[in-house]
Amino acid sequence: MFRFLIRRVALTVPTFVALMFVTFVAVRLVPGDPIEARTGERGIAPERLAQLRHELGLDQPVWQQFLDYAGGLLHGDFGVSIVTKTPVIQEFAILFPATLELSLCALIFAVVFGIPAGVLAAVKRGGAVDHTVMTVALTGYSMPIFWWGLLLIMFMSEYLGLTPVSGRMDLINYYFEPVTGFMLIDSLLSGQEGAFGSAVAHLILPSIVLGTIPLAVIARMTRSSMLEVLGEDYVRTARAKGLSPLRVVGLHALRNALIPVVTVIGLQTGTLLAGAVLTETIFAWPGVGKWLIESISRRDYPALQGGIMLISGIVILVNLIVDLTYVAINPRIRHGG
Repeated sequence: MFRFLIRRVALTVPTFVALMFVTFVAVRLVPGDPIEARTGERGIAPERLAQLRHELGLDQPVWQQFLDYAGGLLHGDFGVSIVTKTPVIQEFAILFPATLELSLCALIFAVVFGIPAGVLAAVKRGGAVDHTVMTVALTGYSMPIFWWGLLLIMFMSEYLGLTPVSGRMDLINYYFEPVTGFMLIDSLLSGQEGAFGSAVAHLILPSIVLGTIPLAVIARMTRSSMLEVLGEDYVRTARAKGLSPLRVVGLHALRNALIPVVTVIGLQTGTLLAGAVLTETIFAWPGVGKWLIESISRRDYPALQGGIMLISGIVILVNLIVDLTYVAINPRIRHGG
């Protein structure tokens, strides 16, 4: 296991370096100038403009800017926001709990509905249930997040009035100082009656929108894996012994079919964090995704670079944990890996 871990960690190093380079280049391809974003259209004196460029290091050659940026990352320095003058990692730490809470709820939604849907489709292969589940999964996978989010807002919030439109909490009726950054936990700790219900209500639509694509992927993978396992000899033997269908499917088949599904669930972390950018913008969710979108409009290079690298690092770490979990479930992987 230790040697497998070392190999996997070694493989992440070139990935991280490539991400660092791509992020640096991509951020500078964004049209506009950070100095103009700070000063607006009124303009400033050339001397002051030169001073600001020097303070931000923008008067240096591009290669020197990249070396400074890479050197800072290697020392754990993700830069300081041009706009707020706050260390990027500090802003990220404040906003990330909101994104993590939304992503976890979306993942729970996807797993709770995706795995049973995939199992049901596999057991009822070729029937109406199978076709319905796969059609819904394909539709969910193909549906643009921004369109799906607006559609749910119009129907659930505006037409039926069942859920809030935006935000994490009804700040008019409830207010409390954040303790953990997770609104579900903080609302319970506040002791205010109805605060937890408000937090849950604000999570429903964003979680559904963000979890729809992972749900479709998990359902399709579960169905495919279950169909493969249901044809194995040990499953036929279990049926021949007279075991109940529920025991055969739930105990013998599903347990083995979950091995590739676990990998897919872990890999959906990247999809969730990427989808959070649009989801948080649509629902005015104060998380990392909304912060990155605002940083683009403000040409805040350090915030963009640091935020993207921090999210990328989290995705790489999660994928590493998934690999280790896969090995723990199926030890044969380490010998082939």
